[in-house]
Parts: sequence; structure tokens; C-alpha cells
Amino acid sequence: MAEDGRACYVYGVVPGDRTDESVKDLPAVGDPEAPVTLVRHRGQAAVVSEVPVGKPLGTPEDLRTHAKVLDSLAEQGPPVLPFRFGTVVSDTAAVTDELLAEGHDDFARGFDRLRGRSQLTVRARYEQDAVLREVVTEQPEARRLREELRGLPEEEGYEQRIQLGRLVLETIEAKRSVDALELDRRLGPYALASVSQEAASAEGLVNASFLVEDAKRQAFEEAAEELAEYWHGRVRLRLLGPLAPYDFVADALFEGEEGDE
Repeated sequence: MAEDGRACYVYGVVPGDRTDESVKDLPAVGDPEAPVTLVRHRGQAAVVSEVPVGKPLGTPEDLRTHAKVLDSLAEQGPPVLPFRFGTVVSDTAAVTDELLAEGHDDFARGFDRLRGRSQLTVRARYEQDAVLREVVTEQPEARRLREELRGLPEEEGYEQRIQLGRLVLETIEAKRSVDALELDRRLGPYALASVSQEAASAEGLVNASFLVEDAKRQAFEEAAEELAEYWHGRVRLRLLGPLAPYDFVADALFEGEEGDE
């Protein structure tokens, strides 16, 4: 039972054969001094720590800590079923009765589907100068507008600047679609599933996550290195992982035949 003024923060669920040592010395959300522990029930274990009641959560450090705990466990070896950031229950009894007892069958299904698999995420960003050079080389209209604007004072050429900016954005967007397909074509064959998200920044190409079997991880990483070399000087690739399967846990928990092996 948590002390008065304290509650249980839940990071996720792991198989019950995880040792207490596996969470020892991990950082904790909301209270750096709180130990991360395991609450066990019927062969499964919730990863938890105490947090002060009433303290707002959601700082960048909290978010990083939540991910660090789960990714540390994923790196030790899957499966890990991550919970959404900010999951808090009253005490360890609620963890057992409300989470582990009620969710036991769903968690067991998730473990079966994610065992021996991890998430690898690729973040791709354009080298801005390189892609702008491509636009100017490929688009005669962009070259013409650029020449018209060369040497003009900032207060002149407003319409041309608007036209050039729109043309650049449209051309890069078309490139983004083609390059995202190329990334998936090269890396997708080594994965069981993939999820892509549009990058938030103007120079972003795509953020793509892949569910990869342990036996194929090396081949996936080698394919990512080959793609990084192919795009050298044009696109920067950053490979993250193995991570907890944030983008695939919902499908793994889904009840039904879809997704079953």
C-alpha cells in the first residue's frame, strides 16, 4: 500500500520471470528518489514507482524518464507492454486488482505476439541545402524566380517570393512521398509491421517505426546503414532501438484472429 499522499505510477507490464534486478537503479517519473519496482500477479508483473499525489506530471524530463524505463527493459529483452504516459492508480492493490487481474488474458496475448520482437524507429530528415539545390536543378520555374529575386531589396519582389516559396514546398512534399516509399521499400522486408508518421519540421522526411524479429535485427540495421550511405549528404537517418513496442502494442493486445501467427 502506498503511503498517504502517494500513488502508483505504472510504466507497463512484463512477464513475471523478470527479476527485481532488472528494474534496480532505473529512474522514476515524478520523484527521482522513488525506486522502480515490480508488482507481481499470476505470472505477470507491472513496472511501477510511487509518485506524490497532486503533483502534475508531463515535464520533458518525465516523458524521457517514462521512455527510458521501458526502453531499458526492452533492451534487456522483449516482451514489454508499454502503458500510455501518465497512467496512475491509487496503490499496489489497485495495480493487482484493477490492472493485472482484469487485463491478464490481454497481456498474455500481447506477450505471445511480441515475444522475440522489438520496435526499431528510423527518423529521417533532409539536409536542407542539398534538397533546395535539387529543387532549383529540377524546376526551371524555381530557377527563373530565383534569378529574378537575386539582388532585389527585401521589400521588393513580394509576389515572386510567395510563388517561389510555394513551389519549393510543393516540390519537397512530392519528394517526401517518394522518399518515404523508398525507405519502406528498403527496410520493410525485414519487419513484420511498420507505422509511419509525417515529420513535424519543414526539413523532416518521415518518422517510421518497424516491428522487427530479433533474428532479423542485424539485417534490418545493415539495410538502414546501406540506405544512410545511399542518401549521404542528402538525408540524415537516425536509428533508435531496440525500443518498447509503443506503436504496435495496441494491435498485439487486440482480441481476435487478426495479427495471430
